[in-house]
Amino acid sequence: MGDAAEPWVLHVDLDEFIAAVEVLRRPELAGLPVIVGGRGDPTERAVVSTASYAARTYGIGSGMPLKLAARKAPPDAVFLPVDAPTYEAASEQVMAALRDLGVVVEVLGWDEAFLGVTTEDPEAFARRAQEAVLASTRLHCTVGIGDNKVRAKIATGFGKPRGIFRLTADNWVEVMGERPVIDLWGVGAKVSKRLAAHGITTVDQLAAAPREVLVAEFGPRMGVWYGDLGRGLGPAVVDDSPWIARGHSRETTYQHNLTTPEQVTAAVRELAAQVADDAAREGRPVFRVTLKVRYAPFVTKVVGRKLPEPTRDPGAVVAAALALTDRLEPGREVRLLGVRAELVMPEAGDPAERTPVRGRL
Repeated sequence: MGDAAEPWVLHVDLDEFIAAVEVLRRPELAGLPVIVGGRGDPTERAVVSTASYAARTYGIGSGMPLKLAARKAPPDAVFLPVDAPTYEAASEQVMAALRDLGVVVEVLGWDEAFLGVTTEDPEAFARRAQEAVLASTRLHCTVGIGDNKVRAKIATGFGKPRGIFRLTADNWVEVMGERPVIDLWGVGAKVSKRLAAHGITTVDQLAAAPREVLVAEFGPRMGVWYGDLGRGLGPAVVDDSPWIARGHSRETTYQHNLTTPEQVTAAVRELAAQVADDAAREGRPVFRVTLKVRYAPFVTKVVGRKLPEPTRDPGAVVAAALALTDRLEPGREVRLLGVRAELVMPEAGDPAERTPVRGRL
């Protein structure tokens, strides 16, 4: 790179964000294995929202059932309930500190954001961002530097914790080429397994895979996208326009299994009514409803239906969710239910409703 200022994408990711926020208000927890999830009771059915680095050394991670985390955790581990309002407030402070740097900030969630920066020295700017966040919130973060969002996001993983790492076209093959495809942002276990069936296990192999093979496996849009991902290609424009929700979901893990059709129907009705209220507040019509069920002990299925026409009628949303219960397996105990309503995006709705929609990877 030359000395002239160039455009960069920086990915700022707070280190062990939720656990770190909890330690700020309980300093005596510093260095202890801290696990946050559910109501903080590891005897209940709930999952880990986050685990401190100390807890992760015991194999505890996000999404793990609290009961399993409790079996893995050492005697000095601390379990805490989720406190969403506190995390939201801390996140707002972080994003305000980043915006004060005078750059475009695209918020990805409570604990991460992309920055659009034009500078001669992206590492120096990354240090400025870290210092600004620390001074404002007492929280530490890692910064990934890239020539697009994909590389910046992946770079953050190499900088953890509290570090800075640059990943661009210049070092993509050197850094990522021999790594497994699951190390790519957007490739999970299922996609990795499907790629392996074609002999594609490394990033280099994905980059070299024939497009027709990927398109045949994943379809014309996602097949091309995965091929580009193997080469580290992706959007480079950071967009701070408001994010528009594509849908709303509500789900509940029940402390005791639902064992009768009447219990399931009542639970679905309650969740669907909550989702319908959420959708009504958006002011956009619902066009699809899905029902998620987790049977005991731990088998998850999702069923859905597209509505005959988009609707703003809460009753129609509830009725659609209840109709999906006919597709559940009779006689099986249920430990979790979830209802989701997909909303018509503003571009497809009334002209008066149109607002910018931030592009998501």
